[in-house]
Amino acid sequence: MASTCAEPLLEPLLVLTGPTASGKTQLPIEVATRHGLEILSVDSMSVYRSMDVGTAKPSTDERALVPHHGIDLVDPWEDFDAARFAAYADACIADATRRGKRLLLVGGTPLYLMAILRGFFDGPPKDAELRDALRLEEEASPGALHTRLLEVDAEAAARIHKNDVKRLVRALEVFETTGLKISEQQRQFEEGPPRYPHRLLGLSIGRDHMRERVRERTRSMFEHGLVDEVRAILAAGGFSDTAGQAIGYSEVLDFLEGRLGSDVLVSRVRSSTHRLVRRQETWFRRMKDITLLPVDEARRDAALVDLADRYFFGEPSCPPTSPKP
Repeated sequence: MASTCAEPLLEPLLVLTGPTASGKTQLPIEVATRHGLEILSVDSMSVYRSMDVGTAKPSTDERALVPHHGIDLVDPWEDFDAARFAAYADACIADATRRGKRLLLVGGTPLYLMAILRGFFDGPPKDAELRDALRLEEEASPGALHTRLLEVDAEAAARIHKNDVKRLVRALEVFETTGLKISEQQRQFEEGPPRYPHRLLGLSIGRDHMRERVRERTRSMFEHGLVDEVRAILAAGGFSDTAGQAIGYSEVLDFLEGRLGSDVLVSRVRSSTHRLVRRQETWFRRMKDITLLPVDEARRDAALVDLADRYFFGEPSCPPTSPKP
Protein backbone atom coordinates (compact mmCIF):
# COMPACT_ATOMS: atom_id res chain seq x y z
CA MET A 1 0.00 0.00 0.00
CA ALA A 2 1.15 3.55 -0.67
CA SER A 3 1.87 5.38 2.56
CA THR A 4 3.82 8.54 1.80
CA CYS A 5 3.17 11.63 -0.25
CA ALA A 6 4.85 11.56 -3.65
CA GLU A 7 5.85 15.21 -3.33
CA PRO A 8 5.49 17.59 -0.34
CA LEU A 9 2.59 20.05 -0.61
CA LEU A 10 2.81 23.66 0.48
CA GLU A 11 -0.98 23.83 0.86
CA PRO A 12 -3.47 21.10 1.86
CA LEU A 13 -5.51 19.28 -0.74
CA LEU A 14 -9.06 20.54 -0.99
CA VAL A 15 -11.61 17.71 -1.06
CA LEU A 16 -15.38 17.85 -1.59
CA THR A 17 -17.29 14.61 -1.22
CA GLY A 18 -20.82 13.43 -0.59
CA PRO A 19 -23.23 10.69 -1.62
CA THR A 20 -24.55 10.19 -5.12
CA ALA A 21 -27.10 12.87 -6.12
CA SER A 22 -25.91 15.27 -3.41
CA GLY A 23 -25.02 18.02 -5.87
CA LYS A 24 -21.26 17.65 -6.24
CA THR A 25 -21.11 19.01 -9.80
CA GLN A 26 -22.10 22.69 -9.78
CA LEU A 27 -20.81 23.64 -6.32
CA PRO A 28 -17.16 22.74 -6.99
CA ILE A 29 -17.22 24.49 -10.35
CA GLU A 30 -18.32 27.70 -8.64
CA VAL A 31 -15.58 27.38 -6.00
CA ALA A 32 -12.98 26.49 -8.65
CA THR A 33 -13.77 29.47 -10.86
CA ARG A 34 -13.48 31.84 -7.89
CA HIS A 35 -9.96 30.68 -7.09
CA GLY A 36 -8.52 29.42 -10.36
CA LEU A 37 -8.56 25.78 -9.24
CA GLU A 38 -8.52 22.65 -11.35
CA ILE A 39 -10.80 19.71 -10.51
CA LEU A 40 -9.75 16.10 -10.04
CA SER A 41 -12.78 13.81 -10.28
CA VAL A 42 -12.76 11.02 -7.68
CA ASP A 43 -15.49 8.88 -9.21
CA SER A 44 -14.96 5.24 -10.09
CA MET A 45 -17.36 5.32 -13.04
CA SER A 46 -16.50 8.70 -14.57
CA VAL A 47 -13.15 7.19 -15.58
CA TYR A 48 -14.96 5.30 -18.35
CA ARG A 49 -15.41 6.86 -21.77
CA SER A 50 -18.92 6.79 -23.29
CA MET A 51 -20.55 6.23 -19.88
CA ASP A 52 -21.87 9.77 -19.75
CA VAL A 53 -25.60 9.72 -19.08
CA GLY A 54 -25.55 7.35 -16.11
CA THR A 55 -22.53 8.92 -14.39
CA ALA A 56 -23.70 12.55 -14.49
CA LYS A 57 -20.29 13.77 -15.66
CA PRO A 58 -19.71 17.52 -15.89
CA SER A 59 -20.92 18.84 -19.21
CA THR A 60 -18.62 19.86 -22.05
CA ASP A 61 -19.24 23.53 -21.19
CA GLU A 62 -18.42 22.94 -17.51
CA ARG A 63 -15.21 21.16 -18.40
CA ALA A 64 -14.28 24.01 -20.72
CA LEU A 65 -14.85 26.47 -17.87
CA VAL A 66 -12.69 24.57 -15.36
CA PRO A 67 -9.96 22.04 -16.27
CA HIS A 68 -11.01 18.55 -15.15
CA HIS A 69 -8.87 15.48 -14.57
CA GLY A 70 -9.85 11.87 -13.89
CA ILE A 71 -12.61 11.70 -16.51
CA ASP A 72 -12.69 9.47 -19.63
CA LEU A 73 -9.46 7.63 -18.87
CA VAL A 74 -10.33 4.16 -20.22
CA ASP A 75 -12.96 2.38 -22.31
CA PRO A 76 -15.86 0.59 -20.55
CA TRP A 77 -14.51 -2.84 -21.48
CA GLU A 78 -11.17 -2.17 -19.77
CA ASP A 79 -10.33 -3.03 -16.17
CA PHE A 80 -9.67 -0.19 -13.74
CA ASP A 81 -9.28 -0.20 -9.96
CA ALA A 82 -8.45 1.93 -6.93
CA ALA A 83 -4.72 1.20 -7.06
CA ARG A 84 -4.52 2.35 -10.67
CA PHE A 85 -6.53 5.45 -9.85
CA ALA A 86 -4.34 6.33 -6.86
CA ALA A 87 -1.26 6.24 -9.09
CA TYR A 88 -3.02 8.48 -11.61
CA ALA A 89 -4.10 10.90 -8.88
CA ASP A 90 -0.57 11.10 -7.44
CA ALA A 91 0.71 12.04 -10.89
CA CYS A 92 -2.00 14.70 -11.27
CA ILE A 93 -1.23 16.21 -7.86
CA ALA A 94 2.50 16.27 -8.57
CA ASP A 95 1.96 17.85 -11.99
CA ALA A 96 -0.39 20.52 -10.61
CA THR A 97 2.13 21.34 -7.87
CA ARG A 98 4.92 21.77 -10.42
CA ARG A 99 2.68 24.06 -12.49
CA GLY A 100 1.76 26.16 -9.48
CA LYS A 101 -1.90 25.11 -9.65
CA ARG A 102 -4.14 23.82 -6.87
CA LEU A 103 -6.56 20.93 -7.22
CA LEU A 104 -10.05 20.52 -5.82
CA LEU A 105 -10.80 16.81 -5.47
CA VAL A 106 -14.48 16.08 -6.10
CA GLY A 107 -16.31 12.77 -5.95
CA GLY A 108 -18.28 10.22 -4.00
CA THR A 109 -16.27 7.02 -4.39
CA PRO A 110 -14.93 6.52 -0.85
CA LEU A 111 -12.47 3.76 -1.77
CA TYR A 112 -10.80 5.97 -4.38
CA LEU A 113 -10.76 8.90 -1.98
CA MET A 114 -9.22 6.82 0.79
CA ALA A 115 -6.62 5.50 -1.64
CA ILE A 116 -5.45 9.08 -2.26
CA LEU A 117 -5.65 10.42 1.29
CA ARG A 118 -4.67 7.32 3.27
CA GLY A 119 -3.06 4.97 0.78
CA PHE A 120 -4.39 1.82 -0.74
CA PHE A 121 -5.14 -1.16 1.49
CA ASP A 122 -4.61 -4.08 -0.86
CA GLY A 123 -4.18 -6.93 1.60
CA PRO A 124 -3.08 -10.37 0.40
CA PRO A 125 -2.85 -11.18 -3.32
CA LYS A 126 -5.90 -12.49 -5.15
CA ASP A 127 -6.67 -16.20 -4.90
CA ALA A 128 -8.57 -17.04 -8.10
CA GLU A 129 -9.49 -20.58 -7.01
CA LEU A 130 -10.88 -19.41 -3.67
CA ARG A 131 -12.80 -16.57 -5.32
CA ASP A 132 -14.42 -18.93 -7.81
CA ALA A 133 -15.44 -21.28 -4.99
CA LEU A 134 -16.97 -18.44 -2.99
CA ARG A 135 -18.92 -17.16 -5.98
CA LEU A 136 -20.27 -20.64 -6.67
CA GLU A 137 -21.31 -20.93 -3.04
CA GLU A 138 -23.23 -17.65 -3.31
CA GLU A 139 -24.90 -18.70 -6.58
CA ALA A 140 -26.02 -21.97 -5.01
CA SER A 141 -27.33 -20.25 -1.87
CA PRO A 142 -27.87 -16.47 -2.15
CA GLY A 143 -26.93 -14.76 1.10
CA ALA A 144 -24.51 -17.50 2.15
CA LEU A 145 -21.42 -15.28 1.93
CA HIS A 146 -22.91 -12.54 4.07
CA THR A 147 -23.94 -15.13 6.68
CA ARG A 148 -20.44 -16.60 6.71
CA LEU A 149 -18.81 -13.16 6.98
CA LEU A 150 -21.13 -12.28 9.86
CA GLU A 151 -19.73 -15.26 11.76
CA VAL A 152 -16.04 -14.37 11.27
CA ASP A 153 -16.08 -10.56 10.94
CA ALA A 154 -19.32 -8.95 12.13
CA GLU A 155 -17.94 -5.43 11.72
CA ALA A 156 -17.19 -5.98 8.03
CA ALA A 157 -20.54 -7.71 7.51
CA ALA A 158 -22.32 -4.68 8.97
CA ARG A 159 -20.67 -2.45 6.34
CA ILE A 160 -21.13 -4.69 3.31
CA HIS A 161 -24.56 -5.22 1.76
CA LYS A 162 -25.62 -8.83 1.41
CA ASN A 163 -25.86 -8.42 -2.38
CA ASP A 164 -22.39 -6.88 -2.77
CA VAL A 165 -20.76 -10.16 -3.79
CA LYS A 166 -17.49 -8.57 -4.91
CA ARG A 167 -16.74 -7.03 -1.50
CA LEU A 168 -18.02 -10.08 0.39
CA VAL A 169 -15.69 -12.31 -1.59
CA ARG A 170 -12.73 -10.03 -0.89
CA ALA A 171 -13.46 -9.84 2.85
CA LEU A 172 -13.72 -13.62 3.12
CA GLU A 173 -10.64 -14.06 0.93
CA VAL A 174 -8.61 -11.86 3.30
CA PHE A 175 -9.81 -13.84 6.32
CA GLU A 176 -9.26 -17.25 4.73
CA THR A 177 -5.75 -16.46 3.47
CA THR A 178 -4.44 -14.46 6.46
CA GLY A 179 -6.59 -15.54 9.40
CA LEU A 180 -7.14 -11.84 10.15
CA LYS A 181 -10.32 -9.80 9.90
CA ILE A 182 -10.35 -7.28 7.07
CA SER A 183 -12.15 -4.80 9.35
CA GLU A 184 -9.24 -4.82 11.82
CA GLN A 185 -6.63 -4.47 9.09
CA GLN A 186 -8.53 -1.57 7.52
CA ARG A 187 -8.96 0.15 10.88
CA GLN A 188 -5.23 0.05 11.60
CA PHE A 189 -4.58 1.31 8.09
CA GLU A 190 -7.07 4.18 8.35
CA GLU A 191 -5.75 5.38 11.71
CA GLY A 192 -2.27 6.01 10.32
CA PRO A 193 -1.08 9.46 9.17
CA PRO A 194 -2.59 10.78 5.92
CA ARG A 195 -0.53 10.73 2.76
CA TYR A 196 -1.40 14.35 2.02
CA PRO A 197 -2.47 17.22 4.27
CA HIS A 198 -6.06 18.00 3.34
CA ARG A 199 -9.32 19.75 4.12
CA LEU A 200 -12.22 17.35 3.65
CA LEU A 201 -15.73 18.75 3.27
CA GLY A 202 -18.74 16.45 2.90
CA LEU A 203 -22.25 17.32 1.76
CA SER A 204 -24.92 15.98 4.13
CA ILE A 205 -28.42 15.56 2.67
CA GLY A 206 -31.61 14.93 4.65
CA ARG A 207 -33.53 11.76 3.83
CA ASP A 208 -36.55 13.45 2.23
CA HIS A 209 -34.39 15.78 0.18
CA MET A 210 -32.21 12.87 -0.93
CA ARG A 211 -35.20 10.80 -2.05
CA GLU A 212 -36.32 13.66 -4.27
CA ARG A 213 -32.82 14.12 -5.69
CA VAL A 214 -32.53 10.41 -6.48
CA ARG A 215 -35.95 10.42 -8.13
CA GLU A 216 -34.96 13.39 -10.31
CA ARG A 217 -31.55 11.92 -11.15
CA THR A 218 -33.10 8.61 -12.22
CA ARG A 219 -35.75 10.33 -14.33
CA SER A 220 -33.09 12.44 -16.06
CA MET A 221 -30.90 9.40 -16.83
CA PHE A 222 -33.67 7.67 -18.74
CA GLU A 223 -34.91 10.83 -20.44
CA HIS A 224 -31.40 11.52 -21.73
CA GLY A 225 -31.00 8.09 -23.28
CA LEU A 226 -29.42 5.72 -20.77
CA VAL A 227 -30.81 2.62 -22.50
CA ASP A 228 -29.47 3.70 -25.90
CA GLU A 229 -26.10 4.51 -24.32
CA VAL A 230 -25.85 0.99 -22.91
CA ARG A 231 -26.78 -0.51 -26.28
CA ALA A 232 -24.07 1.55 -27.99
CA ILE A 233 -21.41 0.43 -25.50
CA LEU A 234 -22.43 -3.21 -25.94
CA ALA A 235 -22.07 -2.83 -29.69
CA ALA A 236 -18.66 -1.16 -29.35
CA GLY A 237 -17.04 -3.65 -26.98
CA GLY A 238 -19.16 -4.23 -23.91
CA PHE A 239 -18.53 -3.70 -20.21
CA SER A 240 -15.79 -4.92 -17.89
CA ASP A 241 -16.98 -6.53 -14.66
CA THR A 242 -16.41 -3.27 -12.79
CA ALA A 243 -18.02 -0.95 -15.34
CA GLY A 244 -20.99 -3.28 -15.67
CA GLN A 245 -21.72 -2.93 -11.95
CA ALA A 246 -22.39 0.82 -12.21
CA ILE A 247 -25.78 1.95 -10.95
CA GLY A 248 -28.14 2.29 -13.90
CA TYR A 249 -25.93 0.34 -16.29
CA SER A 250 -26.24 -2.90 -14.31
CA GLU A 251 -30.03 -2.66 -14.26
CA VAL A 252 -30.28 -1.75 -17.95
CA LEU A 253 -28.03 -4.69 -18.82
CA ASP A 254 -30.39 -6.96 -16.89
CA PHE A 255 -33.32 -5.40 -18.78
CA LEU A 256 -31.72 -5.84 -22.21
CA GLU A 257 -30.79 -9.43 -21.42
CA GLY A 258 -34.32 -10.27 -20.26
CA ARG A 259 -33.63 -10.60 -16.55
CA LEU A 260 -35.59 -7.48 -15.59
CA GLY A 261 -38.93 -6.21 -16.86
CA SER A 262 -39.49 -2.71 -18.20
CA ASP A 263 -42.20 -2.15 -15.58
CA VAL A 264 -39.70 -2.29 -12.71
CA LEU A 265 -36.55 -0.96 -14.41
CA VAL A 266 -36.78 2.64 -13.18
CA SER A 267 -37.76 1.72 -9.64
CA ARG A 268 -34.91 -0.81 -9.47
CA VAL A 269 -32.41 1.91 -10.41
CA ARG A 270 -33.83 4.17 -7.69
CA SER A 271 -33.56 1.38 -5.12
CA SER A 272 -29.98 0.61 -6.14
CA THR A 273 -29.09 4.28 -5.86
CA HIS A 274 -30.51 4.51 -2.34
CA ARG A 275 -28.47 1.44 -1.30
CA LEU A 276 -25.36 3.06 -2.76
CA VAL A 277 -26.06 6.25 -0.81
CA ARG A 278 -26.31 4.29 2.43
CA ARG A 279 -23.00 2.54 1.74
CA GLN A 280 -21.34 5.87 0.98
CA GLU A 281 -22.67 7.39 4.18
CA THR A 282 -21.27 4.43 6.15
CA TRP A 283 -17.86 5.22 4.71
CA PHE A 284 -18.20 8.91 5.53
CA ARG A 285 -18.95 8.08 9.16
CA ARG A 286 -15.54 6.41 9.31
CA MET A 287 -13.69 9.48 8.00
CA LYS A 288 -12.60 11.08 11.26
CA ASP A 289 -11.35 14.29 9.60
CA ILE A 290 -14.50 15.09 7.59
CA THR A 291 -16.55 18.24 8.19
CA LEU A 292 -20.18 18.01 7.09
CA LEU A 293 -22.06 20.77 5.36
CA PRO A 294 -25.85 20.30 5.65
CA VAL A 295 -27.67 20.79 2.36
CA ASP A 296 -31.40 21.40 2.06
CA GLU A 297 -33.81 23.49 0.02
CA ALA A 298 -33.27 26.48 2.32
CA ARG A 299 -29.50 26.48 1.90
CA ARG A 300 -28.31 26.11 -1.66
CA ASP A 301 -26.57 27.75 -4.58
CA ALA A 302 -24.70 30.91 -3.57
CA ALA A 303 -25.03 30.26 0.17
CA LEU A 304 -23.47 26.82 -0.18
CA VAL A 305 -20.67 28.20 -2.32
CA ASP A 306 -19.90 30.83 0.33
CA LEU A 307 -19.84 28.24 3.12
CA ALA A 308 -17.60 25.88 1.15
CA ASP A 309 -15.35 28.80 0.25
CA ARG A 310 -14.98 29.77 3.91
CA TYR A 311 -14.09 26.21 4.87
CA PHE A 312 -11.48 25.72 2.16
CA PHE A 313 -9.87 29.16 2.28
CA GLY A 314 -10.71 30.45 5.76
CA GLU A 315 -11.01 28.63 9.04
CA PRO A 316 -11.91 24.93 8.60
CA SER A 317 -14.47 25.18 11.40
CA CYS A 318 -16.55 27.81 9.60
CA PRO A 319 -19.38 25.74 8.10
CA PRO A 320 -22.08 24.59 10.51
CA THR A 321 -21.94 20.86 10.98
CA SER A 322 -24.54 18.22 11.71
CA PRO A 323 -24.30 14.71 13.14
CA LYS A 324 -22.57 12.39 10.70
CA PRO A 325 -25.10 10.69 8.41
